[in-house]
Amino acid sequence: MARPVTLFTGQWADLTLEDLAKKASEWGYDGLELACWGDHFEVGKALEDDSYCQGRHDLLAKYGLKVWAISNHLVGQGVCDNIDARHEAILPPDVWGDGDPEGVRERAAEEMKATARAAAKLGVSVVNGFTGSSIWHLLYSFPPTDAAMIDAGYEDFANRWNPIFDVFDEEGIKFGLEVHPTEIAFDIVSSERAIEALDGRETFGFNYDPSHLGYQGVDYVAFIERLSDRIYHVHMKDVWWSPTPRLSGVFGGHLNFGDSRRYWDFRSIGRGSIDFEEIIRALNFAKYDGPLSIEWEDSGMDREHGAREACGKVKGYDFEPSAVAFDAAFED
Repeated sequence: MARPVTLFTGQWADLTLEDLAKKASEWGYDGLELACWGDHFEVGKALEDDSYCQGRHDLLAKYGLKVWAISNHLVGQGVCDNIDARHEAILPPDVWGDGDPEGVRERAAEEMKATARAAAKLGVSVVNGFTGSSIWHLLYSFPPTDAAMIDAGYEDFANRWNPIFDVFDEEGIKFGLEVHPTEIAFDIVSSERAIEALDGRETFGFNYDPSHLGYQGVDYVAFIERLSDRIYHVHMKDVWWSPTPRLSGVFGGHLNFGDSRRYWDFRSIGRGSIDFEEIIRALNFAKYDGPLSIEWEDSGMDREHGAREACGKVKGYDFEPSAVAFDAAFED
């Protein structure tokens, strides 16, 4: 199957795309998943300059790389969130504007529509990202949360994203939500409910990432098995969680990543608790043949060492499914 191994550029936005492409090529990557921040992929330029997208391809080709997907997580977060001062740090100035919450949400929605158009010009078929959520703060049901409040959150998600997905459909682009705490879908149950809220609209699927499921206690292999037809892209990222109780739990104790008191933390591929062989077997069974994109995060490791090592590890994990039964030779 030889799925391409790519590097998600979101954590590398302090480097120019050319600097990163040169490094990624030397580390053994087949391509890059371009983040829509830094100078890696600029939505406005893609729409305004007819030569921009070809220029991105030419730059990557210079280093033997390709692109299969782009990602606009930060703007997507603004579509459904309860906007506060934190969002100014992640949103482009023209989306943040004056910070009026409803205005921010509306501008974020328009930028996600523009992202679909830009993806089509680039020639990719998937945009990954976040959705935000108006009900994440209701996760722990105290004070008691009325079921109608949760229903309203999924209705808000559908109302805000369906017009965006209309543009995605016009452009022939799929959206891959990275299932993740703070999003409308953060485990299997909430992912299935998000699909239901959209009446099964096929435009909406998932950027599968096991690192956001395992430490929660969610069966990350079952996610693939139950939602195989909705997996439009895959992030390969590892996470470690303690086999014994710690000073903080799943909620993190308001501790920064890398703090030794945490119950869980992101780790470089192969150095955490995720069973990647089982993931590859499930992806093979699901006939997923898209990129395996490394989202590299590890507070305790040099990132260049980690990115190089992770590329080799993922290529080692990836294997093609068998075309025949292993005991076919004994059949009549």
